[in-house]
Amino acid sequence: MKRLTVRTALCALLVVFVAGCQETPGVFNRDAVLARAGEHELRMREAVANLPQGVSDDDSVAFMKLFIDRWVKQQLKLDEAEVLFSDSVGGIEKQVEAYRQALLIRKLEQHYVDRNLDTAFTPEEIAAYYNAHKGDFRLDRTLVRGRIVRFPTGYRQAQKLRSLMSSSGPAQQQDFRDICAKNEFEVTDFKGDWVDYQEFLSHLPTLRTQNYDALLSSNGVQEMRDNRSRYYFQLEGVCRAGETSPLERVRATIRRILFTQRQGEIIRRHEEELYKRASEEGELHLPEAAADE
Repeated sequence: MKRLTVRTALCALLVVFVAGCQETPGVFNRDAVLARAGEHELRMREAVANLPQGVSDDDSVAFMKLFIDRWVKQQLKLDEAEVLFSDSVGGIEKQVEAYRQALLIRKLEQHYVDRNLDTAFTPEEIAAYYNAHKGDFRLDRTLVRGRIVRFPTGYRQAQKLRSLMSSSGPAQQQDFRDICAKNEFEVTDFKGDWVDYQEFLSHLPTLRTQNYDALLSSNGVQEMRDNRSRYYFQLEGVCRAGETSPLERVRATIRRILFTQRQGEIIRRHEEELYKRASEEGELHLPEAAADE
């Protein structure tokens, strides 16, 4: 193995002058060699470029020692890898070049996407996609919307509470909420959100071994009891497994799909513009079969 020489003493010199090197670049030689590993050299300018701004002298010394140590180890590993895998160097270089090209193209595409992408989607656009692709949004479980109220078994106005809960009038619904708040009844409200039916049932005194699908057929107020409480519950919406998911449930997914589609359209349009411009300027030389496509 080739001899290794590391001149860490220059690190201290680097730290002393690094603050002033921005204003007085002639204070020290930027081409001075700080470390050597085999045939590789680490020069002052590279170390300065990697030194964080605003660090103290003590921290700078520690950073530079660590930086030089890492650089040395990296070069030694690279030398050993080139010896051990010399037969596959060409393949590695091809992979690196392919990655470089892919990275550049991705950066270019992102540049045009950032310049041209409209991220706003109207309700009409979302609904149109939903209606055209309902088959893609089949449910694998039953979803429900509804409400549950739990109250003591001895509550004397239970019938009134049930009547108010079943009413559709705004005034009656406000009375229902007022009674629940006044008496500190536990209300679980899923009227605004579709939830898994099993999650809804978890707020009721149900048994895991029993099937409760029969409850799905009623949209009126239903009742359950346990030793200490009564439960009124009402299902205001049901979507069974196998049916199309409610639009509210997949709205965010559709936005992501439309977003991806718009990205693809921008990229394709840019490719077509590049092709057309290169063709008009005589920069394309294609086989006749490819040119005719």
